[in-house]
This record gives sequence, C-alpha cells and structure tokens, in this order.
Amino acid sequence: MSNIIEFTGPVLVAADQERRGMWSVGGTLTFQRPSGQPEKVLDGWVLPGFVDAHCHIGLGPGGAVDEATTLAQAQADLAAGTLLIRDCGSPSDTRWVQQREDLPRLIRSGRHIARSRRYLRGLGHEIEPEQLVETVRKEARDGDGWVKLVGDWIDRGIGDLAASFPARTVRDAVRAAHDEGARVTAHCFAEETIDDMLDAGIDCIEHATGLLPRHIPRLVEQSVPIVPTLVNIATFPDIAAQAAPKFPEYAHHMTRLWERRRERVVEAYEAGVAIYTGTDAGSVIRHGRIADEMNELHDAGLPPAAVLDAATWGARKWLGAEAISEGASADVVICHEDPRRNVSTVSALKHVVLRGQLIR
Repeated sequence: MSNIIEFTGPVLVAADQERRGMWSVGGTLTFQRPSGQPEKVLDGWVLPGFVDAHCHIGLGPGGAVDEATTLAQAQADLAAGTLLIRDCGSPSDTRWVQQREDLPRLIRSGRHIARSRRYLRGLGHEIEPEQLVETVRKEARDGDGWVKLVGDWIDRGIGDLAASFPARTVRDAVRAAHDEGARVTAHCFAEETIDDMLDAGIDCIEHATGLLPRHIPRLVEQSVPIVPTLVNIATFPDIAAQAAPKFPEYAHHMTRLWERRRERVVEAYEAGVAIYTGTDAGSVIRHGRIADEMNELHDAGLPPAAVLDAATWGARKWLGAEAISEGASADVVICHEDPRRNVSTVSALKHVVLRGQLIR
C-alpha cells in the first residue's frame, strides 16, 4: 500500500463536529486505519480545501491570457488553499486546467454575457437584448452547469449604474438556462438589478452591493445565495475617484454602495441568506486571496464558524462537491490553530493536500 498520509490533529467535518484519526490512502480519505505505514504524518487542524466561488481563471485586465499566465493564476490559488474554483466568467478555454491533477478543481461558467459597449472590453460576449436567450443557451451547453450574466454596469448616457437587459428578457434567459440544465448567476451592483434578477428566478447574486431590506426575505424564500467579493468591493473608492469628474452621480452611487458593504452582509447573514466566499480574482484582483476574503467576512461581523462554512462545507455542498467524509478525495488544508477560534490562521496555512498529494 502506497501514498499514505496520516492526519493526527482534529479533523473538522463540520463547524460543530470534529473527529480524530484520518488518513489519505491513494488520494482517498478514510477514518479506518490502513495496514501500511504512512509516508507522511501531518499535524494541525484539518479543513476541506477552500472554495473560491467567484474567480476568473484565464482572465487578465485586457481579456484572455496565455496558458503560462493561466497556470500561474491556478498555482497561486492552490498555494493559498483554494482547491475548488467556480470560474465566474472567462474568455479563455480552460478545459485543460481540469485535466491537470496538480491544479485546483474547476467548475467553468463560460464567458460573461454583457450588453454591447456596456462592459470591460475583451472579457465577455457583448450582445443586444434580442440575442440574450440564444447566447445563454449556448453558454449553458458549453459550461459546467453555470451561466454568468452582467446584470448592470455604468450607462454613460445617464451617468449611473443601469440594468444591462430588460427585465422580461432576463426572465426568458434564466428560463432558457434552466431548460438546458444550467444555473444562472449575475453581477449585480445596483439596487434595482437585484429586484430584476429575483423576479427572473436567478440562482445566485454576485457582489450584491445594492442589497436592501426588501431583498432579504426574497433571497431566503427563493434560496438564492450571495457571493459578496469584499476584496473586490474594496476597490470602489478608487473607481469613484476616477469617475467623479465625468460621472459624479455614478461616483456618488459607488461610494454609497461601498460604505454599507459590511452592513448588508451582516443583515443577510442574520436573516439566513446563504453566503459563500469569492475573490473576483483575474482582472484587477490578484489570485490567491481567499484568506483575505475570509478575513473580510469576519471583519464584517460573521462569526468564525459562518466564515468557514462559506469557504468550505457549505460552499462545497452548494456546488455539489465533496468535503471531508469516508471515501472523499483528499483535498484538505491544515491550519496551525483552530480556525473556529482564530480565523486569521487561514492566512498562513501549515499544509495543503490536493488529491492526496502534499502541495506544501
């Protein structure tokens, strides 16, 4: 028997449940002591590998990047303990990443779907409303069960955030994606955009900076999670400062959204809205910042157990991925301290194990 790792520390199978005595045998987790001797013995608090539910592999500030850059992105995420990524829009064909045993597991969403001349150049499909349904169908068939819409962006004609597509067209597009067996998520900064997406039966809201009290009961009732991407929202003051001379209303709006970023996350959490971690890495945000996002959620007011659930057990269940259980893939991270008491320990992991291979 080969490739045995013994984990001697507490194994956190849930926020309120820990076990002792776990091994990785041939890349598979087991709580039954193997007959062979371990090649490695790792101590510390064991968690499922982190999930970055809003990440862009193969994307740079100007659009698609080459394979060498894509590889470096994935490796940076891996080193930080991100072992499962839901790519939230990329112009690159990253299927080759999924074939690499030494890179994080990847769930692809295809390209962003945005309104013509109403998004960052080179990142997504830029279309008119009459093209939305068919484009969504195509991306649903091409991805791994997710489609990404750009719900709003600055409309330079009015000088503020505005919906990308008419509400009725969005409803038709979400229905089309569901017909294809895919879920839909949407970039939403503005308040009214969230209303449109909830009316359409959306499956997830990205950023959700415009979250208002009226949205929260609907998010709970419709079981729609949010991925706040707080490390990205931290860039809003700079965006506002650059835009202010030409688009003062937009700049003021972005500043107001930034000011209540933490308040809205806590309100959602306390009401029972599911929250998952995402960094938005790939354009202006560098890869490998999952711990920063976890610490941001904690600073916003989420207790350690909720932060860990957002990045591990809960996020994995939501995406249909294994966590820590008998027979699961050995995709785990090991902390120096109990992360339920000190979330910041996730910023300096002791070990990372992917598919039973010790990464660090």
